[in-house]
Order: sequence, then C-alpha cells, then structure tokens
Amino acid sequence: MMNRNRNWLTTYDPFDPFQKLDRVIFGDPFFSNATTAVAAFGTDVTDEGDFYKLTADLPGFKKDDIQIDVDNGILTISAERNEETEDQDKKGRYIRRERTYGSYKRSFDLSEVDDDKITAKYVDGVLTLELPKKQIQEVESKKSITID
Repeated sequence: MMNRNRNWLTTYDPFDPFQKLDRVIFGDPFFSNATTAVAAFGTDVTDEGDFYKLTADLPGFKKDDIQIDVDNGILTISAERNEETEDQDKKGRYIRRERTYGSYKRSFDLSEVDDDKITAKYVDGVLTLELPKKQIQEVESKKSITID
C-alpha cells in the first residue's frame, strides 16, 4: 500500500540555526517585517490642566530630522534617519560598514487644541509638545420665548 502522506520530503534550510539563535537572543525572527519595527515611536499624552503634553521618544535623531506639521486639525510628527557608518583598516579595507534607514510618522487629532499656540522642544532624544486647550467660550443664556 502506498503512503499518501506528502510530508516524507523535507528541505534543508541553511539559515535555520541562525534564525533559531536570533529568536533566542532577540525574541523575533531574523527576517521579521522591518516596516512594523520602524513605523511608529513611543508617545505619551497627558492632560496638564490648561494644555495637553505630548512626549515622543525619538532617540538618535537630530533636531533637523524631525518635522511637525499641522493641517486641518491633524498634528503629524515625522522623522527620518539616514545614517552610514564605516570603519576601515590602515589599507582602506572595510572592517565594518553599516547603513540605517527608517522613517517614522504619527498623527494626532487636534480638535480640542488651539493649534496657533503649540510649542515644541527636543532634548536628549525626547520631543515634547505643549498643546494648549481651546478656551471654551461662555455661551450667553438665551431668553425663553413664548409661542403665540
């Protein structure tokens, strides 16, 4: 009788031991989807009474790499990193050569914020924005009207 199980043939993956080692050390597969790793950055938003405070973790970026835009009530923070590192020996041969590229982008609703008064500062890899709340205009009390 012929065995109809098609799993009798296995293929050899030369990268399997390295992928297993990488999972043990880093917890993710070696060939993980890199776009999910660089698509977002950590942010915290707190209510400080008269304003919201937004802090964004952007370590390793220069101030010029970060852009903040406000358009139609949406705040967008974006940052892009293009970094190359080279180490050469005395003969000009590479000992190490690394390239890091990534772009980060987050958007936030500003419907409760006075976007003309937003302030921002970037210190030690942390971007801090103060987002002043819109002042609630006191509504005049309406008189009662009697219908004839």
